[in-house]
Amino acid sequence: MILEPGYRKGLDELAAHYKEILKLLGEDPSREGLVKTPMRVAKAMQTLTRGYFEDAHQVLRDALFKEDYNQMVIVKDIDFYSMCEHHMLPFYGKAHVAYIPNGYITGLSKVVRVVDILSHKLQVQERLTQQIKDCIQETLQPLGVMVVIEASHMCMQMRGVEKQHSVTTTSDFCGAFNQAKTREEFMNLIRQK
Repeated sequence: MILEPGYRKGLDELAAHYKEILKLLGEDPSREGLVKTPMRVAKAMQTLTRGYFEDAHQVLRDALFKEDYNQMVIVKDIDFYSMCEHHMLPFYGKAHVAYIPNGYITGLSKVVRVVDILSHKLQVQERLTQQIKDCIQETLQPLGVMVVIEASHMCMQMRGVEKQHSVTTTSDFCGAFNQAKTREEFMNLIRQK
């Protein structure tokens, strides 16, 4: 098979496994509505896990600019979608990211790309929060970084406890954000609409 742009090697193999999964679930993968489903799911899974093949650190390094600004930079309400590694069901929500530059800034869209890359892996929300913070801290070496993620988890909504309106909030911070006053300023700013 010739790969379409955006897809990786192993697509046919992945589709074959999904065909077998359909059989194991009691379905007939040759019925009209399911004939193309294994390949569709294989493509979807490659899209949902593309973060394994992208470098979030490099995205930041490619857009570093020397700047003497040393106040808080916040990119809030970043929509993200990820896959829970425990049930392979989606979790989704908003990420709020702040850093205090220390001689260098990065393009604002690059902060969004970091969230996008790291969320496109099998994840848990706690690790995702920490990985975003670590990536920005390691690459930009700012005076501090703080990340807050608010997410809904389909593994809690569709199965298990089946609570449709629960939201999980995680946070991680370092540097200047170790000061309660700085954290409070960030939290107040992300609450503003």
